[in-house]
Amino acid sequence: MKDIYIADLRTNQEIISYFIVKTVAVKVGSNRKAYLDLLLADSTGEISAKKWDIADEELPGLEKIKEGNIIKVKAVVTEWNGMKQLRVTRIRQTSAEDSIEMSDYIKAAPEKAQDMYDYIYSKADAFEDQDLKKICIRQLTDHKEKLMYYPAAQKNHHAEMAGLLYHVKRMLMMAEKACEVYTNLNTELVMAGVILHDMEKINEIESNELGISTGYSFEGKMLGHLVQGVRTIDRLADELGMPREKAVMLEHMMLSHHYEPEFGSPKKPLFPEAEMLHYLDMIDAKMFDMQEALEKTEPGSFSDRVWTLDNRTLYRVSE
Repeated sequence: MKDIYIADLRTNQEIISYFIVKTVAVKVGSNRKAYLDLLLADSTGEISAKKWDIADEELPGLEKIKEGNIIKVKAVVTEWNGMKQLRVTRIRQTSAEDSIEMSDYIKAAPEKAQDMYDYIYSKADAFEDQDLKKICIRQLTDHKEKLMYYPAAQKNHHAEMAGLLYHVKRMLMMAEKACEVYTNLNTELVMAGVILHDMEKINEIESNELGISTGYSFEGKMLGHLVQGVRTIDRLADELGMPREKAVMLEHMMLSHHYEPEFGSPKKPLFPEAEMLHYLDMIDAKMFDMQEALEKTEPGSFSDRVWTLDNRTLYRVSE
């Protein structure tokens, strides 16, 4: 059993515990001294950690720490910009003598990956529009192996094992309900947009089979999943003989679902189904981030600042 979990950390607390490394880098501070910058995680969340003023003799050992390693740290929980952080004083790699249960360190979606995949596949398979059905089934089939573990982000919303499936499944559930209210929407077009909108994250993000992302691919950095998605839809639509208008509408949904240029979208949605896709995406991302923050917050108190939610602190209602 792990000593202490990230969700239980309190400011000024001294801890000795194990964590999995999500990112690691040796950097140079304003004082021109090297320090170790880490993003650590366990099954309850993630936390930034710093080991300041690294001595020259420490560097060789610290440089051996890699993403995916489980390490043991001695640290003090501090606060910076309204968010908890670890000030590390000691750090070491684990060995065979350490009793490690990987389930303590891997954050995973709360549902089985195969169950989520089957749900999404069944929705696509039931489409009456054969063009939308073929392209969704093709993407789900081509990427099934990676979908079983791929996160939806390196960090922030759905950055967990099978997080991409969880994100898409919840959006599909909301999409069906929204289309019952807004009857002018083409339900299958909205649902196809949901299934396809983030599929290229599989080629944008680099991840191991534990759902831990170590960064972004070359194309991911240069293009991003919106442009990658447009390219894929363009290629598959041609292969499958999809009418050009329908293909362009799907491509527009890929391109516009982030809505704002600063988030990667050069176009805002130009038809209702594309607009709905954007809001379904935003609702699920924000609800995920809120739930994450409040699960680490005592009832009757405020959370740490959540920078993905405009740096807000959230209130958890007293139980």
